[in-house]
Amino acid sequence: METNIIDLADYQVQFSDGRNYMEYAGDTGYVTRSVMEADSIVIGAPIFQASIPGTLKNLFDLLPVDALRDKVLSMLITAGSSKHYLVAEHHLKPILAYMKAQIVQTYVFIEEKDFHLKEIINDDVIFRIERLVEDTVLLTEVYSDLRERKEAAYGF
Repeated sequence: METNIIDLADYQVQFSDGRNYMEYAGDTGYVTRSVMEADSIVIGAPIFQASIPGTLKNLFDLLPVDALRDKVLSMLITAGSSKHYLVAEHHLKPILAYMKAQIVQTYVFIEEKDFHLKEIINDDVIFRIERLVEDTVLLTEVYSDLRERKEAAYGF
């Protein structure tokens, strides 16, 4: 398995202006192409002001509507309040479903109290992250196998 970590803070991603994602160059082109080429994606995002970060929303705006079709997607969400899990449920999941992602239903929600000096101190959170990775890999393998069998059935 090959992995690639993209921290949007490390890239100069342009604001979406309606162009096809393939027309963007530089960091914007690299990030959008990386997303489009991935078999699975793990989104790690904080919740600020009861919403997803604007940089993440901009990334979704840069991509075509069906950009996440046939991609398995899982989430790690951090927030200062336990009530902000609703953002993942009622804001992020609908966007991902609209973009045709195969969403791993259980996601990891991490509260501020689970961190100390930017390190996770809650063993249960670490266990849930490990399980999320296992579920993401397994679901990716299953969907990949199903797509291969479906394509093989065409016989050409």
